[in-house]
Amino acid sequence: MSAELRVRVTPRARRDEIAGERGGALLVRVTAPPEGGRANKAVCRVIARAMRIAPTRVTILRGGASREKLVRVEGAGAADLEQLFRASGSS
Repeated sequence: MSAELRVRVTPRARRDEIAGERGGALLVRVTAPPEGGRANKAVCRVIARAMRIAPTRVTILRGGASREKLVRVEGAGAADLEQLFRASGSS
């Protein structure tokens, strides 16, 4: 079982956090810069921490060089993602 979600990333933020939802995409802020894929790795860590799974179960499918990304979460279903969005302060 796996689920995919759209993510909008803000690199070089003040802290690593899930900051809500905008237009159906999860807003994720990371302190890492976008160079060398560091922001992408940080995004995977933030999502994994929020879902209480290993970071290796979160992968970026599309948008590796973009702020808009498509992320796959292994072992998560639609209900898990809905709960993640709800926990981020959005409905």
